Amino acid sequence: MEQDAKIYVAGGNTLVGAALVRRLEHQGYRNLCNRVQPEPDLAVASQVEEYFDRLRPQYAFHAGGRSGGIGANMRFPADLMRDNLLASSHVLAAAHRYGVRKLLYLASSCSYPKHCAQPMRVDDLLSGQPEPTNDAYAVAKIAGIKLCQAYRRQYREDFIVGIPANVFGPGDDFSLEDSHVIAALVRKMHEARIRGEDRVVVWGSGSARREFLFADDLADACIQVMSDYSEEEPINLGGGSTLSIRDLAEAIRRAVGFEGRLEFDLSRPDGMPVKRLDTSRLESMGFRPRVAFRDALAITYQWYLQHACDPHVAPSQTSTKDAA
Repeated sequence: MEQDAKIYVAGGNTLVGAALVRRLEHQGYRNLCNRVQPEPDLAVASQVEEYFDRLRPQYAFHAGGRSGGIGANMRFPADLMRDNLLASSHVLAAAHRYGVRKLLYLASSCSYPKHCAQPMRVDDLLSGQPEPTNDAYAVAKIAGIKLCQAYRRQYREDFIVGIPANVFGPGDDFSLEDSHVIAALVRKMHEARIRGEDRVVVWGSGSARREFLFADDLADACIQVMSDYSEEEPINLGGGSTLSIRDLAEAIRRAVGFEGRLEFDLSRPDGMPVKRLDTSRLESMGFRPRVAFRDALAITYQWYLQHACDPHVAPSQTSTKDAA
């Protein structure tokens, strides 16, 4: 991408989109559509159409569409599926109509089958059923992958697909109901520490394993593949730390300074047993994450303290043990 090219990050207010905007600016890209005009509602075709017509981006990163953790996927499957289907349909159609030179669509590791061989390879896509707790979201993301490939085949558009690992970092959703696991546990443990509680409950058995990638590292990977990759086959975007949820919870406990115990709620689902991406193709391009996992957790927690924590959380009059 030329340094003065017009670039649009669809979903620039999301965790990944905001990181992309930050890293693009840091790398000297100075003509970002996101800084010129507020984003459209990606679920409204006319707004997306008008945005592309007015700004005429030359390159686009599609990081838009609603997402959430297991709880959000179980409560809002229709909303998550509809929002992602509409966003992808509108952004890709407008990118085609208004001559975007290249587009990177970000899918999700949830697109892989529940019982996928590890590490997950792109030729495993659609080889089995998705994890039931997020199957609606997964199918919407798979539809986005196939739509990119369809535009390539029918119109020779340079639309490529990246499949990220589990992402975390500044700007994450820290709500207890809808957030992903790192953000949820950061908030739970911070509030438990402030209240003087002696335990935090973690969903599931703690045995599920996930690959975690800092948002700014993912943004760097996206920028690299936008420059160096132009194949129809999706490319996995990962290479971060792979941990069990139990080990992850312990790492967050140390980062937050919570001294109580962790209890694992076996009545809650684990989700996919293991999610680890085969990132050999990305690594062959020279990509390696820059930020160590412990440092990334510390940065994320500091952002939470400054921007997202509730300053009115009061110390509890009784411990969690007494209240249980």
